[in-house]
Amino acid sequence: MSSKLLSLHAVTLKFGGLAALSDVSWGIPSSGIHGIIGPNGAGKSTLFNLVTGIYKPTSGRLTFDGVELQKLETMEIVRLGIARTFQNIRLLPHLSVLDNLLVVTAVEREGTFWKSLFGMPSARRSFQEARDRAMQVLELVGLSKTVDAIPTSLSYGDQRKLEIARALMRKPRLLLLDEPAAGMNPVEKIALAGILKKILEDKIVILVIEHDMKFIMNLCEHITVLTQGSVCAEGLPKDIQKNPKVVESYLGKRVIQNVVS
Repeated sequence: MSSKLLSLHAVTLKFGGLAALSDVSWGIPSSGIHGIIGPNGAGKSTLFNLVTGIYKPTSGRLTFDGVELQKLETMEIVRLGIARTFQNIRLLPHLSVLDNLLVVTAVEREGTFWKSLFGMPSARRSFQEARDRAMQVLELVGLSKTVDAIPTSLSYGDQRKLEIARALMRKPRLLLLDEPAAGMNPVEKIALAGILKKILEDKIVILVIEHDMKFIMNLCEHITVLTQGSVCAEGLPKDIQKNPKVVESYLGKRVIQNVVS
């Protein structure tokens, strides 16, 4: 295993007297696709919210390539190279597919407004670079023929892929995906797995939360299991499937049979 890109050091997060995460020390290396599984309420999305600065830990530290995340605001964390999607689709329904991607770079191009107003070449070049990037990302996720469509006209699976495309516009080093396969049919899930493997070619590390065990076991190189706000188990997919504690508390024999069949 290579050195850790993302690390949690004795992290606890409490809401009142309830601990959503309790003394979690954990991390992922600087390459590959890594999965997080666990029952509802285990703390999976809470962990993502901590990493992206939506929540601040009650105690402990989070580091990304050595930088302490708990000291930063969300946009500062984004600029470090962390992007994410959410469980619930958060697209802009009145903008086109292409504009949903371009709006991500609008803040970065804000300083070019007056240059753009007066037709300066640097502003035109900045916009064209953003558009070229957007078209490359849409090609990657299989949506290059939908640039003028509005998101609500897309299938649910394509809307999920558009969310991933929007996250990729930030050129992240770490991509956090919260249940990306939710609502997809088996064919769409196979296509999604192929897309995520292509994303690895850009040296982007991927961390996935997912409830579809067959999908995540076949996709991820390493899996972490959360239960009741703590790390229950870690390891290769084949080891997680055989872990008695995980099988008893979460997966169940029937799930395991479906995964390996």
